[in-house]
Amino acid sequence: MSNQLMEGLSDQDFLRYSRQIMLPDIGNKGQIALRNSTVLIIGCGGLGSSVGMYLSASGVGTLIIADGDKVELSNLQRQVVYRDNNLNQNKAMAMAQQLKGLNSTIHIEVISHKLTEPELSRFINQVDVVLDCSDNLPTRHEINAVCVKHNVPLISGAAIGWQGQLMLFSNNVTENNASCYHCLFPFTESHQVQNCQSFGIVGPVVGMIGNLQALETIKYLTQPGYMKWDSIHQFDGRSLTWSSMNIPKDNQCSICSSTVSNDVSRETNAIGDICHE
Repeated sequence: MSNQLMEGLSDQDFLRYSRQIMLPDIGNKGQIALRNSTVLIIGCGGLGSSVGMYLSASGVGTLIIADGDKVELSNLQRQVVYRDNNLNQNKAMAMAQQLKGLNSTIHIEVISHKLTEPELSRFINQVDVVLDCSDNLPTRHEINAVCVKHNVPLISGAAIGWQGQLMLFSNNVTENNASCYHCLFPFTESHQVQNCQSFGIVGPVVGMIGNLQALETIKYLTQPGYMKWDSIHQFDGRSLTWSSMNIPKDNQCSICSSTVSNDVSRETNAIGDICHE
């Protein structure tokens, strides 16, 4: 959470965020809550691009962004925060520059390397919510384990081809039925290596999932009662259809001690271990 909580909005704040503040369920109180929040974004690819731009534009006060990769030419088709002149630059550093250009009033902390334990725990313990925008299964499981350990909400996205997934985990220890990412996908290694490099991705699909991660984050920070935790939402870009389901708790889960039914596993495994950008 932000170290310096601020009260009240300036005239510039009212002007910049006026269209959000007009909404009765956000208003002044919600806008101040956004400004006093800290969000960790892990992965600055296609998902992270959309997440970062919309959260910075909305006025989230502190963004911590982490990625150790460099911008490549093939990224520009979907990772829309970058420009040609960002090629070969570290993604987190290049993204921070673009986000500050969009909203200079927010604070951005850059982690220009892969975030792993114990550093991961240190950062997660400081934030209000974590957004998993990473691109590999081991990283996703590591992020999940640390979020569960510290009881920090996790909003995870995935996209490949024409398909996308949005997954919401409260990691609330007071909820007996709360599940986690490991309940849904218990295998920490992918049996089939599917990623954007080998399988391909339609840019707007990953943008849509990233935008929804940002939307759910804004909802959580301003109106947490709207959240539908422990759920997965799957999008098919060809047919423009959505399917949603609750994620049952796995009482044998090695991470949260919370199993997902075989029916749910079969329906989600098709894109469960896929590239997240």
